[in-house]
Amino acid sequence: MMDDYGIDSHKLTYHPEWTARWKKAKSSVHWDDCKEIYPIYIEVTPSGACNHRCVFCAFDYVGYKPNFLDFKIFKKRIGELARLGVKAILYGGEGEPLLNKNIGEIIAYTAEVGIDPALTPNGVLLNEKLLKKILKYLVWMKVSVDAGTAKTYAFIHRTKEEDFGKVLRNLALTVLIKRENNYECTIGTQMILLPENAEEAIMLALRVKEIGVDYIVIKPYSQHRMSIERKYENLRYNEYYQLAEKLEKLNSDSFKIIFRARTMEKLSEERLRFCGAVPFLWAHIMSTGDVYSCSAFLKDKRFFLGNIYNQTFQEIWEGDLRKEHWLSMKDFDVFSKCRDNCRMNECNLYLWDLLNPSKHVNFI
Repeated sequence: MMDDYGIDSHKLTYHPEWTARWKKAKSSVHWDDCKEIYPIYIEVTPSGACNHRCVFCAFDYVGYKPNFLDFKIFKKRIGELARLGVKAILYGGEGEPLLNKNIGEIIAYTAEVGIDPALTPNGVLLNEKLLKKILKYLVWMKVSVDAGTAKTYAFIHRTKEEDFGKVLRNLALTVLIKRENNYECTIGTQMILLPENAEEAIMLALRVKEIGVDYIVIKPYSQHRMSIERKYENLRYNEYYQLAEKLEKLNSDSFKIIFRARTMEKLSEERLRFCGAVPFLWAHIMSTGDVYSCSAFLKDKRFFLGNIYNQTFQEIWEGDLRKEHWLSMKDFDVFSKCRDNCRMNECNLYLWDLLNPSKHVNFI
């Protein structure tokens, strides 16, 4: 099935300079060779609070606390991140990003300093004023819908049934504003495939195709090691693969189905015993300003690097906590400690191949 956006794979092949520096550093025992390799991509939580309580939420253990990223301080860090070589920031995280009253200014300034911004809201709080402020700057926005009917949506998002219609109307408004202004922002939607919504996947795809979004992602659930919710922990997807063939018929030049079959298959495969992404490729900034090297280990002190309210990002990234973390990752048991199908899985497979090439690589 077509994946024009590389969502079910990775894009490290487009960053050869970074991977060359990483490969040299990964083979070194000297901190000075590693400390200045900054992440390509960062995830940022503008708001710890959330207006929904989704049954699949990986960050339920964080607690949905009403913490909001301080824009005055973060604005300084955004400019710094651009100077340090960060290429993209995704605004989402452990809460609903649109609950931060400064989200429009945050997104605009991110783009103005040369970093690609993206947004993953649940869509309830989208409105005309905000959309006209952010769509001109966003590279992409992906809205979590997760159902084809209001009843199922309310069950999965643990919210009011009326929110379903509100999200669909807001998506229609988003598409309208994008088209009227010729904005380039890609508008996507997403469904985490669960037993409760599987029969509504086609229904949702038809709805959002009619609205005019660019794509819908159908992805598997992945159990977070620290999540409170364990209902779907052993969910596997063999019985759902036939959905892909039915959904594929909805593809067109202007609308794509991205059925993440490869990610579903990996749930039944032996996990890679290697992580090259941490603490190099990415980072996560929480709504409190805390910086972690991996979003799968928020609140885990082993992955905590510092706080942007107290230090510059450069001080954090080149500091003692990251040095200690770098050393500890050499012996970290990825196989038993990490999340299944983690965000960096495909990147790690690629990085592993760089360090462990097949034979006769010069015969291209």
